[in-house]
Amino acid sequence: MMKGVSVGVGLLGLLLACVTTAPTNKNRDWDIYSFHINSTVTSRYATTIITSRVANWIDQSQEIEFHVKIPKNAFISKFKMTIEGQTYDGVVKQKEEAQQQYTQAVSRGQSAGIVSSVGRTLEEFKTSVTVAALSKVTFELTYEEMLKRRLGKYELLIHARPMQPVADFKIDVYFNERPGINFLEITGGLSTKALANAITKTHAFSEAWVHFYPSKEQQSQCDSCGEQGLNGDLVIAYDVHRNTSKGDLQESEGYFVHHFAPSDLPRIPKNVVFIIDRSGSMHGRKMEQTREALLKILGDLAEDDHFGLITFDSSVSTWRKELLPANQENLEAAKSFARHIRDRGATDINAAVLEGTAMLNRHPQEGSVSLLILLTDGDPTTGETNLEKIHKNVKEAIGKKFPLYCLGFGMDVNFDFLEKMALENSGVGRRIYTDSDAALQLQGFYEEVATPLLTDVQMIYLGGANLTQTNFNQYYNGSEIVVAGQITDNNIEMFTAEVIAISKSNRVMYSDTLPMEEPIEARSNSHIQRLWAYLTVKQLLDKEVQLSGKAKEKVKKEALDLCLKYGFVTPLTSMVVTKPQGEDSQVAHKPKEGEKPTRSSQVLFGSRVQFTVPQTRVHSAPAMPAPDHYDHPVVLSARLTPAGLSPKQGLRGNAKTRGLERRVIPTRHGLMFDADYDVGHAIQSFPDFVLVSESYDPPQTRSIKTTMRTTTTTVSPLLRFLLPAEGQALPLCYDIPASLSLRLLMDPNNELSMNGQLGQSASAGYQKIVIHYKSDQHIEFDTTGITFNDGQNATYFYWSLEINHETDNVSLFLRDREMDVTIASTRVIIMFYKRNGIKFLWPVLRQRTTGDNITGIMARPPVAYEEVQGTTMKLKIQDKEVDVSRDSAVDLSARSAPTVACWLLPLQSALQGELADFTVTQL
Repeated sequence: MMKGVSVGVGLLGLLLACVTTAPTNKNRDWDIYSFHINSTVTSRYATTIITSRVANWIDQSQEIEFHVKIPKNAFISKFKMTIEGQTYDGVVKQKEEAQQQYTQAVSRGQSAGIVSSVGRTLEEFKTSVTVAALSKVTFELTYEEMLKRRLGKYELLIHARPMQPVADFKIDVYFNERPGINFLEITGGLSTKALANAITKTHAFSEAWVHFYPSKEQQSQCDSCGEQGLNGDLVIAYDVHRNTSKGDLQESEGYFVHHFAPSDLPRIPKNVVFIIDRSGSMHGRKMEQTREALLKILGDLAEDDHFGLITFDSSVSTWRKELLPANQENLEAAKSFARHIRDRGATDINAAVLEGTAMLNRHPQEGSVSLLILLTDGDPTTGETNLEKIHKNVKEAIGKKFPLYCLGFGMDVNFDFLEKMALENSGVGRRIYTDSDAALQLQGFYEEVATPLLTDVQMIYLGGANLTQTNFNQYYNGSEIVVAGQITDNNIEMFTAEVIAISKSNRVMYSDTLPMEEPIEARSNSHIQRLWAYLTVKQLLDKEVQLSGKAKEKVKKEALDLCLKYGFVTPLTSMVVTKPQGEDSQVAHKPKEGEKPTRSSQVLFGSRVQFTVPQTRVHSAPAMPAPDHYDHPVVLSARLTPAGLSPKQGLRGNAKTRGLERRVIPTRHGLMFDADYDVGHAIQSFPDFVLVSESYDPPQTRSIKTTMRTTTTTVSPLLRFLLPAEGQALPLCYDIPASLSLRLLMDPNNELSMNGQLGQSASAGYQKIVIHYKSDQHIEFDTTGITFNDGQNATYFYWSLEINHETDNVSLFLRDREMDVTIASTRVIIMFYKRNGIKFLWPVLRQRTTGDNITGIMARPPVAYEEVQGTTMKLKIQDKEVDVSRDSAVDLSARSAPTVACWLLPLQSALQGELADFTVTQL
């Protein structure tokens, strides 16, 4: 039998390895005996090759996985595996051509779509291959990227985590920059004292070399290293000499690249309007970080700048109606305003951006530049909500007069919408990740646009063709404008580059020609040609986002043709990873920003799965009380059974055929399983039955007895639920049995569900609430504390604490025994109470995403009813007359627990009228 092993290797970006079933002891049955990263950076264009050699030391075949993470801005261009002298190359194809292969892989439950987003700057590539006994495999991956200049430097990030010490471990980076290298710095976790002598740096005028050769012993000695070897990063930052304002113009085999980054210019005063989302979803840490960043940004404004502040939710508020100079008095007043921004309401992005545009248009400042900066974490939910109409409104209002920068806070924001709005208005979209350094991310973005030096920049190339973007709204200090293209007929003598722009006080013009000496490199497919192709594809993909119809298809085809010619894996193409005969190939797709990892097609059993009886209607039955010899009963609906059998016959037969007869008790309500029986296996064994409930006895009273006793039935106490009524003074109420497990919220669009276990008493609420998010994250609340499992680690909190805890996807804010949870665009409050000696929980929905398929008790909108004339005890609800009685209920969501009057509905009427969705579900 083949033994499955996953061997991880690292690379440029964040290189993460994964070992799924490999042993952790030193006597491995596989070994990474060589691991090299080789990166060449020429004219700010980096080509990186990762080579990993793995040996299978045992006398049986193993499946070995190659697993690396690469920069999101990079394009994979080559991949190959060499096994026993035979090389298998990946082939880049049009995405549609690879789709059939992809679909087939998914249908077989394989890991397809093997490039996926994993974080801020990284995406993941992985594949696997079967390696014969006592054989070796070599993996080699190549990717390419243009380094972007930010805040006066380029950065190359190399993170290595091969998951074991490697005997032959090398990282080599070579820089070749014709203008000369001004400075080169190495930082990061792998540049610590323990590894200092493993790093060597050589710096000539135009060339530099960085080598990192740690010994096998050293790979276990750095601060973040251990038995699994290196786990850290090298950050190599550098810049080039800029002796003139013309920039750097280079050519090779009929292609040119022009890097333009003048710095000897006066700064231009700016007019900036900050548009800040204060809707309810910004609650907690997001709002705190926004205030923190805004205070720092205001402090960095120059005195000749003018600024405005706009906050918005369902309404738009301006701090001042006009732009004000950034003097000390105005800045202090603005900071005071920023400190008191509070979250509330819905999200009217359209009105907010239009107000910001109007503010800039009303107060033009001669000799200055204007820009809008929008920060939001949600979709438009009020006012104008049609995304295309918002794009049109904003584009018409701005009219190409100034750029709009859209910052999307968190992973649940509609980033495509924001990015398109920014690109249509000469700006960029940037995601702000909800980590502890979110405030620094905001400040860092502002610093990039804080110092305008030129406006209306036009790059003109006489004798040039097939040019990348040549017109730029603004140029900021510390950044760089890059233009590439072809030289017509390769006529270098007739080629001239000109730049025309507006500086602070006048119009400026630069002119340059190509150097006549022999080019540094003159080889087919040189770095300059590939840089041109890379930049052209990037810009065509941005343009495609903004277009529609035939124009969109034309741009898409241009980009696709270049991707296929140069072998780039982009959103338009896929790489078919070929393998030895007899093994299934895989398809590597490049994900969009914010896209989640693609998972194998598989069936999961447990709390996230719903089961229904085919072509039958199942009536949920109340949970049976647990007999004292079972501490963990699970009831499956047995009103209808397969094959026309009676409930007991059908269930007993199914149980016996699956070898479960000693663990299953059929009852007239369903099945009961004993305490040590796995629920997931029960459901898997009985796919034709619907899970009704799952109940738990207190841990201190649990016992398992082997003797069988007769099951007795008792009547469960009832818990009264309030249901808001639309436009009426009295709410509706209804009773349901206590101890049930209820579906509180189900949002399939965001893979979010919330279920609750009611308490035993009629005067209590929930004893347990569980929120599931995606496939691997859940938050469990009970009356002792909260457990948050992010898929890898579990964190426990006591109700008495005050905490802020955030990941990319989930925000938890605990104070005064209320846990505020924000997931996707959903925000719920879980409140912990103690009344009459009983501890319980109660959930309140503060904000949720819109959608027709969102279900659950908490998702129900207010119900409209009218009193039937001539009677005192009938209501008309959804065109049906319902008998009711006047009664009272306790509002469990209120701390003071006030009693309110209500119309009491019969439970059956509530169900038939779909007034309450308390479909019983497993926690």
